[in-house]
Amino acid sequence: MINTENGIYISDKARAKVTKLMEEAGVANEPNYFLRVGVVGGGCSGLSYKMDFDNEIKPMDQVFDNDGIKIVTDLKSFLYLVNTELDFSDGLNGKGFFFSNPNASRSCGCGESFAV
Repeated sequence: MINTENGIYISDKARAKVTKLMEEAGVANEPNYFLRVGVVGGGCSGLSYKMDFDNEIKPMDQVFDNDGIKIVTDLKSFLYLVNTELDFSDGLNGKGFFFSNPNASRSCGCGESFAV
C-alpha cells in the first residue's frame, strides 16, 4: 500500500468486521459513533494497542475517514500510529484484529504489543 498522506488506514476485512461489530453493538446507524484506536504503555514490548467504539471527540483528536469507517485517535497515539493499517485475520494461525505498523521496531508474538 502506498500512502499519499499521513493517516490511519483500515483493510477491507477489518472494515467488514468493524461494521459487523458496530451492528451487533447497536451503534451502526448512530452517526456520532466511531472506532477509537490508541496506544497505551504496557504489554511485553512496551506499548499496546487499544480499540473501542466511542461517540465523543476530544479537542486534540485526529479524525480519519476510510470508506465510511471513521477512525479517531488522540494526538499522542497518532505519533505512534501514523500510516498504520488495521487489519483482521480469521485464519487458523491467529484470529482477530492486528495492526500493520511501519513505525514499530519490534513486536511481540501475540501482535498486541510493540516498541519503537
